[in-house]
Amino acid sequence: MKLLLLGSGGREHALAWKIAQSPLVETLFIAPGNAGTRQVGTNVNIKATDFAAIRQFVLSEGVDMVVVGPEAPLVEGIQDFFQQDEALRRIPVIGPSQAGAQLEGSKDFAKGFMQRHTIPTAAYRTFTPETLDEGKAFLHTLQPPYVLKADGLCAGKGVLILDTLEAAEQELEEMLGGMFGEASSRVVIEEFLSGIECSVFVLTDSTDYKILPVAKDYKRIGEGDTGLNTGGMGSVSPVPFADATFMQKVEERIVRPTIQGLKEEGIAYRGFIFLGLIRVDRTYSCAEVGDPMVIEYNVRMGDPETESVMLRIESDLVDLLCGVAEGNLGTRELRIDPRTAVSVMLVSGGYPGHYEKGFPITGLDTVKESIVFHAGTKLVKKDNGTAMEQVVTDGGRVIAVSSYGADRAEALAASFRSAQCIQFEGKYFRRDIGNDL
Repeated sequence: MKLLLLGSGGREHALAWKIAQSPLVETLFIAPGNAGTRQVGTNVNIKATDFAAIRQFVLSEGVDMVVVGPEAPLVEGIQDFFQQDEALRRIPVIGPSQAGAQLEGSKDFAKGFMQRHTIPTAAYRTFTPETLDEGKAFLHTLQPPYVLKADGLCAGKGVLILDTLEAAEQELEEMLGGMFGEASSRVVIEEFLSGIECSVFVLTDSTDYKILPVAKDYKRIGEGDTGLNTGGMGSVSPVPFADATFMQKVEERIVRPTIQGLKEEGIAYRGFIFLGLIRVDRTYSCAEVGDPMVIEYNVRMGDPETESVMLRIESDLVDLLCGVAEGNLGTRELRIDPRTAVSVMLVSGGYPGHYEKGFPITGLDTVKESIVFHAGTKLVKKDNGTAMEQVVTDGGRVIAVSSYGADRAEALAASFRSAQCIQFEGKYFRRDIGNDL
C-alpha cells in the first residue's frame, strides 16, 4: 500500500520509522517531513494544512491511507474534508473528525465533555472578556497555584501556572485582552492538581481500542524540572508508577468513558487519543490519593513521547492502523517490548527563548547504539560549490536520541553516549530524564 504521513517533527520521524518497517507498505510519503524522514521515505513539499495540495497529491499518487501527525490539520477538519469529497471518501484518514478534534482544539469543550461523562478532572470554569470580573472572583475561591488555559490551540504555550493571586488576575486580563489572539478569547480557570504526571496513548476505531505503552515526558528546560516550559526535553517508557492497579483505574474511569462518550455524542473518532494524566498525591472531590485524573486531551500522539513509545511497539503499526480504518481493531494484536526506552532531546542554544538556525549538524553517522529522530532539521546545499547536501538545525528542538535498555539507567546512559557524538553550535540537553521515577 501507499501511505502518506503528514507532519515534520520528531513525532513524525518516529512514526515514519515504525511505519516503514511494515511489510504492508510499498511506498511511504511524508509531507513535508524533515532531513531525517528522508531516510525512511519520500519527503513531499506540501504543508500538513494545505488540504487542496494534499488532495491533488493523494489522487495523483494513488495513496491508500493518510496518517495525520500534528493537531492543526485535525482541528481544521482534514477528516471531514476527505469524507465530503467523493473522490477522497474511500481513502481512510487516521485521525478524528473536526468535532472529535475539539478535545484538543477547545479546552472548554474538553472540560465539558469530561464533566458530562463523569471523567475525573480538575474543577473549572470558563470566562470571556465580558465575564472578566467573574473570572477574577472565581480566582479568589481557589488556592494557589492558579491554572489558566487559553481555550484554543497555542502551540503548547497557552497554559499558565501562577503562584500569586495578583499575577493570576493580571494574566487573566492579558489573556482575555488578546495575549494569544483568538485562542484566548475564552480562558479556562481550573484548580491545580498535585501529583506526578504521565502520558497514556490510546488507538481506537470508535468501538474497540488498544492502550499503547505509557510514557512520561519532561517539559522544563532545566534539570530538576526548572526553568521555562518547552515542547519537551525527553521521555521515558515504561513509567513505574503506572502499574497494573493504576492502569486498571485509567481504563475503567477514563479510557472506556471517553470512547463511550464520543459514541454517545455521535462524534466520529478513528485515531489516536492522548491522555495527559496525573496520579494525584492528595484527595480531590472525584479522586483519592494515588488515583488518575485527566489534565488534558490531545487528539494525536505526543512529542517527545512518540520517540520512546514507537520503540516499544513490537507489532506492525500499519496492521493496527488498518484495523482502525476497517473498524476491526479488536481483532488485531498489540505486542509490547518489555525493555525500557529513553529519548533525550538535543536543543538549540537559547531555546525556548530566542535561538539561531542553520548550524551544521555533525556526527549523526557515528551513532551506533541509539536511534536518532530528527525534530527541527533540514537539508541544505553545502557552501563549497558542489551538489552535496548537509543537515542543519531548523528549530528549537533539533534531535531526539532514543535508546533501549534493560532499565531506565541503561537506556539513559546509551542516549547520553550517543548525544555526545552529535555536534552543532549551542547544543544543550538535559541529563536527568526519568530521575524522578
